Amino acid sequence: MVRWSALGLLLGLMTACAGFSSSYPPAPVAASTPDYNYIVGAGDTLNIIVWRNPELSMSVPVRPDGKVSTPLVDELVAQGKTSIEIARDVEKALGKLVRDPVVTIIVTSFIGPYSEQIRVVGEAAKPQSLPYKQKMTVLDVMIAVGGLTDFADGNGASITRASEGDKRYSVRLKDLVKRGDISANVEMKPGDILIIPQGWF
Repeated sequence: MVRWSALGLLLGLMTACAGFSSSYPPAPVAASTPDYNYIVGAGDTLNIIVWRNPELSMSVPVRPDGKVSTPLVDELVAQGKTSIEIARDVEKALGKLVRDPVVTIIVTSFIGPYSEQIRVVGEAAKPQSLPYKQKMTVLDVMIAVGGLTDFADGNGASITRASEGDKRYSVRLKDLVKRGDISANVEMKPGDILIIPQGWF
């Protein structure tokens, strides 16, 4: 009798665990916004080109405090801005010393601000943060983190979407990665957190 009760309890737990991921709605297939502009973050590298002033043109890293320094510009906030916004700020700063400066900023190394990075936690082969790229999908993310571990409950995975007030969606990573079911592939949004739980078996 005790044995049957224990078996019933175990089956109940397994059913509850199996249904855990279904408590979240499936992630929408398309998620990106067509007007997305890359936002510069600490660790990015900017190529600053000042037209007709090669001595003022150079490649500079965005420091951990989110600022950059260039000749004639001691400190300029770059983090949280687009490359066009930074170019206008540099022009404004240089305008006090150089006549009609024309500045172009090219981002050559991408990390992005923390608020826009894709974070992968749990049973990924290499859990990490990734810079967001437009049209990035969960398959792109899984390739970057080396796939699932042997202990992952891939179909119990979920995405927490910061841009929608931390709403959670279920994703079928096992079907996508292990079975090649492309219908399980969904687009990511900036700031998404992909959580891959451990399976019971």
